[in-house]
Amino acid sequence: MSRMEIFGIEGIGEISAGTNLADVIAEAAASDQGTVLRDGDVLVVTQKIVSKAENRLVAIDPNDPLSHKPLVEQESVRILRRRGDLIISETTHGFVCANAGIDLSNVERGWAALLPVDSDRSARRIRDGLRHRSGVEVAVVISDTFGRAWRRGVTDVAIGCAGVAGVVDLRGTADALGREMQVTEVAVVDEIAAAAELVMGKSTGIPVAVVRGIDPTWLRDGSVRSEVIRKPSEDLFR
Repeated sequence: MSRMEIFGIEGIGEISAGTNLADVIAEAAASDQGTVLRDGDVLVVTQKIVSKAENRLVAIDPNDPLSHKPLVEQESVRILRRRGDLIISETTHGFVCANAGIDLSNVERGWAALLPVDSDRSARRIRDGLRHRSGVEVAVVISDTFGRAWRRGVTDVAIGCAGVAGVVDLRGTADALGREMQVTEVAVVDEIAAAAELVMGKSTGIPVAVVRGIDPTWLRDGSVRSEVIRKPSEDLFR
């Protein structure tokens, strides 16, 4: 793999509850010859439009900046840290993140977006819908913005996937100097999500991107929940 393309799909428009995302994505991609989907493409879809389509929006008090905090408690199975208004918690999905992943950006004032109930399932639904509608075999990654412990700034990571590996295990293979790698497992699905965010941005109105040219051996059944989320028994910090 010496060359990869990443481009956004424009023309998605506003998403509402019940929207069939596969149909919307297929129509937008077909409207521009430069974005027609191909077998082996990986579609990265932002969590926000998935949450909107799956009716995961909850009304909050638009005049109270903290009115979404009870939702954070509701969506958490464990609170790890509190500092001022910030809560770091573990969600029912196993994610450790700020405010249980609840977001107020890119939604109408007076509403909060919750994470999808099962983002792996959401990814499978979009993948299967595109296969049925357009006859293409693509992979799908659901992405969201997360902070990282000990590092400033945010980046996009995968919270769900279908048709692409969550983790590629390189243990037992040789490095560039011929030494056998002992511990290297690459979260390729997170790398794909982060790369796609460079063309989607936070305020461009492009919620879907295509990553073309990934290693075809990565295209297999995948799951963020079962592959990427570290088990508590393997976690040195919880």
